[in-house]
Amino acid sequence: MEETSPDYKMIFTDIITEQFPHKKELCQNILGKEKLSTFDIIKLNKLLFEKENKEKNIFNQKHRSYDTSTIREILDYQIKNNLNNTELANYFMLSRNSVTKWKKIFNMNQ
Repeated sequence: MEETSPDYKMIFTDIITEQFPHKKELCQNILGKEKLSTFDIIKLNKLLFEKENKEKNIFNQKHRSYDTSTIREILDYQIKNNLNNTELANYFMLSRNSVTKWKKIFNMNQ
């Protein structure tokens, strides 16, 4: 049985067109990709809803899940930008405990 997922490209294009036309250029290079990764969806969500997400973070945090490639991209982002666990957690609105757990699982301690 084939797993289907929502067409995030279409969803975000519609959201930008209707609610955030002024942010279209900002998101264009991500939406120009053939297929969006989970990391791309996180970036788009952050670009569009950053202010609102800070207020709703407590609610939304319980419903997030990340695949292996996204976790690796997040941890690579930490290394590339020289962030500590707290800074990374704040940037992606994660738990510091999640970051620590991921680093142990993927043996990415520095």
